[in-house]
Amino acid sequence: MAQQHHEMTGTGSGSGTAGEALTAYLQDQATEFLRSLRVHRESSTDAQGAEESLEASVSLRRAARRIGGTLHTFRPLLDADWASSLRPELAWLSGTLAQEHAYATRLDRLLEALHRLSGPAPVPGPSGRAGSSGALHAAAALAAPVAGRRSTARQNGWAQPTAPGAADAGGAPRGLAVGAAKAAALLERQLTLARTRAHSTALQAFGSSRFHAVADNVAVLASEVPLKDAAKGAEKELAEQAEQARDALDEAVAALPLGQAGHPYNAGALSHGLAPTDTAPDAQDAPWLQVRSLLRLHRYAQEVLLGHARPDPRIADASHALNVHREAASAAGAAAQAARTPRIAPATAYALGVLHADQRHEVEAARFVFQRAWLREEARTR
Repeated sequence: MAQQHHEMTGTGSGSGTAGEALTAYLQDQATEFLRSLRVHRESSTDAQGAEESLEASVSLRRAARRIGGTLHTFRPLLDADWASSLRPELAWLSGTLAQEHAYATRLDRLLEALHRLSGPAPVPGPSGRAGSSGALHAAAALAAPVAGRRSTARQNGWAQPTAPGAADAGGAPRGLAVGAAKAAALLERQLTLARTRAHSTALQAFGSSRFHAVADNVAVLASEVPLKDAAKGAEKELAEQAEQARDALDEAVAALPLGQAGHPYNAGALSHGLAPTDTAPDAQDAPWLQVRSLLRLHRYAQEVLLGHARPDPRIADASHALNVHREAASAAGAAAQAARTPRIAPATAYALGVLHADQRHEVEAARFVFQRAWLREEARTR
């Protein structure tokens, strides 16, 4: 299958040597990195530039991931010492900058899920004005109209039907409705604190000598890419490295339980999530997260080969499914961690347990979507 894939993509980047295509891609990403860094610095000094600073941080992180992934996939064509020293530093930077956004996304996901599961809040709250407490703010978020819940339930194409009769019968079961507001307040408190700490860590990273060293290396990369003599040959050298990335992805996907994932609502992810050991869900999710990383490397390799051509939508669908898988698994872990908080009310623990189970079902749904997308992609390459 890798050979057939090579026949489709091996000549996508046009004429020229492997070194020219690789150099052009790395320099484009390095330029994007430096542009995003400049925008981030300029917007950080402006009180009105918070949104622009966030967008610049996302773009900077994206460029860092692509440079690091390209250095990994095409390392035989690059100076080994240089690539080996820069790649882990880019991974450190990307991971550090990703934490704040991850906590914010996780909190939004959990609050939306609680809103969907709990129905109308038992006590109406204020509409999020300044100075309101976390519990009242969470109750207000849970008090949105049912129509809003149904529109939220189909965000990003993920169907989330309301339980039959929930709205007509006055909402969710009493235990869930009572504990949902306190569960939301607890999650908001814990994840907001984690987000604040991640923001402080990112600010410290931007001011560190380690970050400045990374930025200096990327600035050099924007003007000169240290290539080996092998990279100066024909373009097939580039395609061979991309094939190896695809082979690693195929091997990792072959180890996944795609047969079980092909049955919706198989409860596999949920049953593992309810195992007595804390590491059980992580151990079950690890192969899927590994496939997500390898699929990302494959996508970046195709970007090098194809240039600005439109990517395969089926690969994009599979990648999106694994992104949702990771978000849902992380959200389930956050709900489980909150449920371990000492001295919480039984109704709060019950609501967090329902939320954990819901997110593990989301994990199963993401695996099902990935399985469908992957089988379509396999059929196309045969």
